[in-house]
Amino acid sequence: MTNRMANKIALITGSSRGIGRAVALALAKEGAALIGVHYSANADAANATVRDIEALGVKAVAVKADLREGKNAADSLWAQFGEAARTETGSSALDILVNNAGIAFALPLKQTSEVAFDEVMTINYKAPFFLIQAVADHIRDNGRIINVSTGFTRIAAPTHPAYAASKGALETLTLALAPEFATRGITVNAVLPGVTETDMNAEWLASPDARAGAEALSVFSRVGKPEDVADVIAFLASNDARWTTGQMIDATGGARI
Repeated sequence: MTNRMANKIALITGSSRGIGRAVALALAKEGAALIGVHYSANADAANATVRDIEALGVKAVAVKADLREGKNAADSLWAQFGEAARTETGSSALDILVNNAGIAFALPLKQTSEVAFDEVMTINYKAPFFLIQAVADHIRDNGRIINVSTGFTRIAAPTHPAYAASKGALETLTLALAPEFATRGITVNAVLPGVTETDMNAEWLASPDARAGAEALSVFSRVGKPEDVADVIAFLASNDARWTTGQMIDATGGARI
């Protein structure tokens, strides 16, 4: 355990499982002061993550918000966490925001309903947009905003057009906000994971043929692990990445390069 994140307050959306959970644990191992574990429905998974963080000697709090509610969810999420931070640390200031929560319907163009489209766009783009808006005045100087995108913005994804488009919007937002936050030394970056061994991908990766295809995408001939992506995010959250902003960092394991 190091002290690279000493005294840092972090909020990570979708951090009860998968990449978000791995990010929370990575920041805890770096000595963060308080970590907000956001979840939408699975309280047991969120509480388990909180316990694992606290086992590392770091304070953590689970915060529930259904991001399908867009701005209302973002405002509620920040209100809850801000109050929890104030209780735990005496301040509602934030140092690190990781917009990790997302959904990825495998629906080609003709099969994408308006309902599915709106849900993907709201969770993957609208909610992060308004969460950044909600926390903007509370992020301390030299803070970090990290958006989790997808390698599908670099690689054509005809099976996931709405998902890819939502993440493309998130990347454009990342670039647009970097100059605004730079006046206070705050960096804004995006990380692009490839196929990763998470609960969300477990069902289709259970097929030997599907797994073989996923492994073949990477130059390392394997599926990514949550920790592979989390370590990149932890770097961007640290002072080591102070001179990097407005960037899309590929964490696909060299998919289709």
